[in-house]
Amino acid sequence: MKLALIGYGKMGKEIERLALDAGHEVLLKIDSSNLLIDNLEVLPEVEVAIEFSTPETAYENICLLLSSKVPVVCGTTAWLDKREEVEAMCIKEQSAFFYASNFSLGVNLFFKLNSKLAELMLPFKEEYKVALKEIHHTTKLDAPSGTGITLAEGLIDVFPNKTKWSDTDASDPNVLIESERLPDVPGTHDVKYESSVDSITISHVAHSRTGFAKGALVAAEWIKGKTGIFGMDDLLNL
Repeated sequence: MKLALIGYGKMGKEIERLALDAGHEVLLKIDSSNLLIDNLEVLPEVEVAIEFSTPETAYENICLLLSSKVPVVCGTTAWLDKREEVEAMCIKEQSAFFYASNFSLGVNLFFKLNSKLAELMLPFKEEYKVALKEIHHTTKLDAPSGTGITLAEGLIDVFPNKTKWSDTDASDPNVLIESERLPDVPGTHDVKYESSVDSITISHVAHSRTGFAKGALVAAEWIKGKTGIFGMDDLLNL
């Protein structure tokens, strides 16, 4: 498979390592010194682009790729106010767009566990207060992370008294997301229910970036040759 890596930071380099080990070819590597707009002549040869850039550049990158009929696997977060526009373009161009806030298999199972636990806790929503905490590396550009927001949305979908998330206010109808940034931390997410008598916590702790990079590469292999809009639930049949 012929790939373009849109974003060549730590995640992009890890995806490249796994891709080359798997026998794939990386035709294009885009970073702040090598913009996609200046490399459009390469795109007709690209079979799938994996987009891990920045919130400021993701939308333009995705539009350039879709308009060139290049399927896109995107893991960049904090640009999703324009997601509907991207999906409309994908349908118009008859291309493919795969988005996930997190490509780790374990995290996506954790999303399902979070939703299931919320359903179990629903009858006790007055006794237990729920909140989220996430820890990421200091170079992560958005806070809260897309993973934290996805977890919060899983709670909002279940609890009728929760209608939005906040990173500053824990009052109803908000789900509080506390974000902490530490050096060299791949990622930790906790969902905690606390009452006057006890606490219940579920956690996901990443040990490295490899799980995220592997998931993105698997998504790229899976989306090749397809048209439409997809996510991890489609890939994992969850």
